[in-house]
Amino acid sequence: MTADTYLLNNQPSELDRLQLQSRVWEPAGQRLLNQLGSGDGARVIDVGCGALGWLRLLSDWVGPDGEVVGTDIDDTMLNAAGQFVASEGLNNVTLVRDDLFASQLEPSTFDLVHARFLLGPLGRVHQQLDAYLRLVRPGATIVSEELDYLSWHFVPTAPSIGIDVDAPPERQLLFLIREAFRRAGGEPETFAAQLAAFRKAGITPEVRAEIQALPPGHPYASLPLQFATALGGMIRTFIDPEEFEAIIERARDELADPDRWGFTFTLTQCWGRRQS
Repeated sequence: MTADTYLLNNQPSELDRLQLQSRVWEPAGQRLLNQLGSGDGARVIDVGCGALGWLRLLSDWVGPDGEVVGTDIDDTMLNAAGQFVASEGLNNVTLVRDDLFASQLEPSTFDLVHARFLLGPLGRVHQQLDAYLRLVRPGATIVSEELDYLSWHFVPTAPSIGIDVDAPPERQLLFLIREAFRRAGGEPETFAAQLAAFRKAGITPEVRAEIQALPPGHPYASLPLQFATALGGMIRTFIDPEEFEAIIERARDELADPDRWGFTFTLTQCWGRRQS
């Protein structure tokens, strides 16, 4: 995998989206780390950290005697992450350009590996887990965060975004987004894929799940529109471009409703320990 094969790469909004996404889900990550217990002195890695990822969380979790490595294949993301690391004074964080599927990092040297939202866009689920297993020591922890679409909805209903039983699925952005990832080789059923990959690797997964309620006007509520815009080139290959533009315009109008609340997808957190 290279930076050019990442479906959302080189999108003008991607950097802002990833920074917002990291902040939205940081509390969920903190709750999981609290459940895992102390990480003092550990050596950990955030794979595909993007512009922020878990870098701040892990820096605090391992403490001054620990080490955090953040990796990505996109220089723009790494530069943004570097600026954040410097501004926050995260002296125990190192950033490395590295390809998950051809990693140059030394194997069996990490106490925890974290990866978020990589199964959906990249697919190759079992290869991803094999890559994480290569990085961690025996007995170390693998944490995979993914999403499940079924809770993603709005109140009042936003028919052009989904999920709406009365609207044809091919006219809902969430359907089009999932289909775009599927056609690009991604994995739309990420939670099921997480569980299957862990079990195949001989790891009994533990699971947490969280949903967030987004008040009217919350910037993260526009995520379906951001995805659809970024994936527009792919989507236009399997839907009439004029119809797609009409769906986008209706979705913008729906999101502008000052009384419309959003409920996010379900964040699924699976973790377990490498056995040997």
